[in-house]
Amino acid sequence: MNKYRDFDNYLKEYPSADGWFGKYGGNFLEDPELINAFREYAEAYNTIAQSAQFIAELRRIRRDFQGRPTPLYHCQNLSNLLGRTQIYLKREDLNHTGAHKLNHCMGEGLLAKYMGKKKLIAETGAGQHGVALATAAAYFGLECDIYMGEVDIAKQAPNVTRMKMLGANVIPVSFGLRTLKEAVDAAFMAYSKEYKTSVYCIGTAAGPHPFPLMVRDFQYVIGEEARQQFLDQTGHLPDEVIACVGGGSNSIGMFTPFLADPVELTGVEPLGRGPELGNHAASITYGKEGVMHGFKSIMLADENGDPAPVYSNASGLDYPAAGPEHALLHDMDRIHYVTVNDEEAIEALFLLSRHEGIIPAIESSHALAHAIRIARTGVTGSLIVSLSGRGDKDLDYIVEHYGYGPEFLKKMEERR
Repeated sequence: MNKYRDFDNYLKEYPSADGWFGKYGGNFLEDPELINAFREYAEAYNTIAQSAQFIAELRRIRRDFQGRPTPLYHCQNLSNLLGRTQIYLKREDLNHTGAHKLNHCMGEGLLAKYMGKKKLIAETGAGQHGVALATAAAYFGLECDIYMGEVDIAKQAPNVTRMKMLGANVIPVSFGLRTLKEAVDAAFMAYSKEYKTSVYCIGTAAGPHPFPLMVRDFQYVIGEEARQQFLDQTGHLPDEVIACVGGGSNSIGMFTPFLADPVELTGVEPLGRGPELGNHAASITYGKEGVMHGFKSIMLADENGDPAPVYSNASGLDYPAAGPEHALLHDMDRIHYVTVNDEEAIEALFLLSRHEGIIPAIESSHALAHAIRIARTGVTGSLIVSLSGRGDKDLDYIVEHYGYGPEFLKKMEERR
């Protein structure tokens, strides 16, 4: 019996018409006007996104503006260094603006244009979503407000500069922990005052319906391309597909085309400084059911049931909940979730930089670290890692905290 056959019709079954992935998802907004705004958004997406004109325009944008398809690259040097496991990278770092985020931002921008909206509003953590949305706004001739925590603004100065050069208003968020969760709070508050002329564009596969559906659909192209590219290069499917998981946009796009295949799927969460609450952002590994930002999922909560403080050296992963589809696929035992700490991710970043000439984002390095962990066991097989973004944005932070590589790698080697 093929256990993967249960997923043949998965995309038709989930989410439900009102945005439920099993017991997760939905829309928990309380403001009647926001509820109506999101209903309008869902109806517009379900109508426009089925039109041949919309699909043709999105395909043209992906080909001519984004530079898709992105390559699937065999890391021969790194694979030989580590053992017999063959590591492949889906190079989303070569997507225009340097990460997977543009896949859904161009789709959301095109949808906003079709709806006659004038402004895009969003949050950003690592800045890649903000840069991508600012790019989409410039492309479609729309205004753009990006809310970003002050902690992340300090860590991600290059992306702040890029957003401003693209014409976006970068609005600092100074309350709470001043990171991604607070940026989402601020962006939601702003959207509630401007929803008639604006569209809110969440940066991950989370939030109230229809965001998890929309982001999955727009990011599906990652895994769709990777699957065919791997077949073309090798004649068979990989043994395992690996992606980092914060809210979960690159990973859900990478995983869903493989759901019905006999392929292991592994989501890698940030363990940060350790398993104590407040030192990590591994929501599926350590979380429980809860509601935040208008959706139900598995989240990290404090003793009062409120979203707990989170931490990761990857600004794009420090969010206290995974998207609702990740929660469902975890419960269905289709995706296995593991953790990687800060130092393991940085070691992976330096190894890829020095042996393949590719500097990955810290977020992506979490997924790569798990692939390296597998390769070091000496097993034979093939892995695809979603290299969701490039590391330009992280360079100043990396050098300040970890140096240029040799001493750090020596320290990690001595620990093993």
